[in-house]
Amino acid sequence: MPVGGSAQVKDPASGDAVYIVQPKAGQYCGLSSVCTHSGCAVDAPKNGQLYCPCHGSRFDAATGAVVNGPAVKPLPRYTVSKDGDKLTLGPLQS
Repeated sequence: MPVGGSAQVKDPASGDAVYIVQPKAGQYCGLSSVCTHSGCAVDAPKNGQLYCPCHGSRFDAATGAVVNGPAVKPLPRYTVSKDGDKLTLGPLQS
């Protein structure tokens, strides 16, 4: 996955989509695709942001932080580990 790129996987516990992103070389993060405002599915990362088509919330694609409301809580984050060429989605962070 290139820097700034993303891949979509499923959370094995909920079945919800999770975007694995690489904002900087060698740094990986998993971000929930479920908007914290009303539970709609956010679009895949584009231009460094994730956009919710339901009410217009935007989230930073590197951190999940709210860029533009109405959402006030960031997207939930997952740990991601790398072993060789393989990325593994870890648990939801609290």
